Amino acid sequence: MDFEVYCDESRQELFRCKKPNSTEYVLIGSLWLEASKREEYKNEIKKLRLEHNLRGEFKWQKVSPSRKNFYLQLIHLFFDSDMRFRVIVLAASELDSVKFHQADDELMFYKFYYQLLHHWILDRNTYRIFVDVKTNRVHNRLKTLKDVLSNANLLSNILQVQALPSCEVDFLQLVDVLIGAVSYSFHNRNRNPVKLQVIEKIEKSLGHPIQSTRKSEEKFNVFRFQPTGGW
Repeated sequence: MDFEVYCDESRQELFRCKKPNSTEYVLIGSLWLEASKREEYKNEIKKLRLEHNLRGEFKWQKVSPSRKNFYLQLIHLFFDSDMRFRVIVLAASELDSVKFHQADDELMFYKFYYQLLHHWILDRNTYRIFVDVKTNRVHNRLKTLKDVLSNANLLSNILQVQALPSCEVDFLQLVDVLIGAVSYSFHNRNRNPVKLQVIEKIEKSLGHPIQSTRKSEEKFNVFRFQPTGGW
């Protein structure tokens, strides 16, 4: 089967320096869907946009009372579909590029991208992976990521790893919303009642709070990375 994967991240600036006393988290998330259903899901999101007269970019930071129903229906659309979500949650206090990643925070970032993607790539499938545009110090990071994923998954076909502007891609914006909800929960924030309603909608659909999940969880997989091992 052919799959498309859309990826985004939150608080990646925390990769740039070690913060041993930080209580903050970096998140890297991914939305997985069958390529044959792309247009169907794009049209469903387009219908929501038209219904709510939303023409610009939607993202977690833009969740507001005036757009509450749009975001609640967006969450319903995700859970009513075959789309899947996987996010890796990294405690900033546990990130150490000097000790583990040749003092290269960018390399560390893409190693965790590999961890996010690799474990959901299955044999005999084809994958196209899309990430939000970002400025890399090393220009061929995405090619390297593609090559490493291909070498680790010889019975699957990684056709491309490509950067796209999130402002033009609704699936990347949906990833941002889902990542934002997970981040809000892990940071124990509770000041925005509309965001809490969106989180409540997610948790009601899941049947449990947003939290670290089992490795086998397929719909809404939250991997809280532990540097000492485990899931």
